[in-house]
Formats: sequence, structure tokens, C-alpha cells
Amino acid sequence: MDQPAAPPRIGDLAPDFEARSTVGPVRLSAHRGRWLVLFSHPADFTPVCTTEFVALAREADAFARRGCDLMALSVDSLFAHFAWLRMIRDRFGVEVRFPIIEDPTLVIARAFGMVCAADRDSGAVRSTFFIDPHGVIRAMTCYPANLGRSIPEMLRILDGLQAVDAKGALAPANWHPGDPLLEQPGHDLDAVFDAEEATAWFLRETGPAA
Repeated sequence: MDQPAAPPRIGDLAPDFEARSTVGPVRLSAHRGRWLVLFSHPADFTPVCTTEFVALAREADAFARRGCDLMALSVDSLFAHFAWLRMIRDRFGVEVRFPIIEDPTLVIARAFGMVCAADRDSGAVRSTFFIDPHGVIRAMTCYPANLGRSIPEMLRILDGLQAVDAKGALAPANWHPGDPLLEQPGHDLDAVFDAEEATAWFLRETGPAA
């Protein structure tokens, strides 16, 4: 796998890779045609990561209904992943069926900028990449090791990205499904001067995405 000179940014094609996972070999580009949420966690058998995986497993169907796959990775070995998933099932009654990738050499984490080139471990990694059906990174979040991700916010980001694509529109602050979107502002000076209100030429609501 070729590593980019700089970490990928929003709008970049996600670096492709092939790796072992808890569901067998996986390749990132095999998910083209669907949305993909790729996320990293600092380590198996840690308290915050365990709560995240329990919550994600319980909401896996919500992501699937949106045409989105989940894929996780950490520095831990495949066998550590298996033992952790067994513990989660026995303790919390949920099965984690989305793939968890092993990345012991940090090759994938470094390619995505989840860790710096000089880092020797992934202890500070809690990054999330929202990748569209064309393989393009559309959004990213990064949390510290001591703060868990919000699964409702992950779903809101996914909903927002899909809504603005469907309408060619913009999602305002605190947007949720069913709320109005915003129209793209125009570039015509006459429309700016002719608008009835000072903000009407660039701040206009449109209907929610179907």
C-alpha cells in the first residue's frame, strides 16, 4: 500500500488498503457504491472503546438502513479482537458483526493521518472518516482517547451528507433530518441588490431532503 506524502483531507480519495479483519480479508475499495464509516480506536479491552463498540453494534442496523457500512481498526492483533468481541457478547449481549481490522504496524493508521510518522503506538487514536460511494472522504472527526464518540452525531453527520447531496443544498447548524436545508447562494449582483431583505440573497431555506 502506498502511503501519501500528507494525511488525506476532506475531498481526497480515501487511501485504499487490504487487510485481515474479524470477518476475513477486507479491501476498502470493495465498498464503492455504498457509504463507509472507517474509524479507529486506541485499543481493545479498554473502557471507552468498549462502550463505543457496544453502542455501534446496537445501532449497526441504523447505519445499514442508510446504505452505510462500518469498519474499525486498531493496533491490536486479530486474536485480541476475537477475544474482545467474545467478551462484549457475553457481557453486553450484543454481537459486533462489522469488520475490525488489525493494524499492528500502523501502516493504515499512518496512511490516514491517524497517527504521526514518529508515533510508536496508537494510544491517542480515535478518528472517524465518512467516505462516500465514490471513495471520497466527505467528513472527519477526531476525539481524544479519554472521550468517547457520539453515535447519534455520527448518524447525524451521515444524514446531513446524504441530504445535501440529494438536494444540492447546505445543512445549517444543529440540522437534523426533517429540518429545512439552505439553498446555495447565488453569484449575481443584480439579485443581491434586488433582494427584499439584506440576507435574502444568500440565506434562504429550502425543503428537507426527501
